[in-house]
Amino acid sequence: MSLLDEANKLGTRYCVRQTHAEWSDIDRQIMFDGEEVDYFWILAEAKQRYAERKFSLATKGFIHSNMDLC
Repeated sequence: MSLLDEANKLGTRYCVRQTHAEWSDIDRQIMFDGEEVDYFWILAEAKQRYAERKFSLATKGFIHSNMDLC
């Protein structure tokens, strides 16, 4: 999961991206299974969505992220 900013002609847009993947013991590789992406114009809203997703994953026992915002 990550929180990114993207510059464009209208200004900066913030992106909360969650990639779905699983480990394959047979292939010894990560198998990617898609992603969810939400876009926001306001950084505070993007941080809130990121925190909600992170909390939801943590309640399921998943604690990995490339961010440490919350």
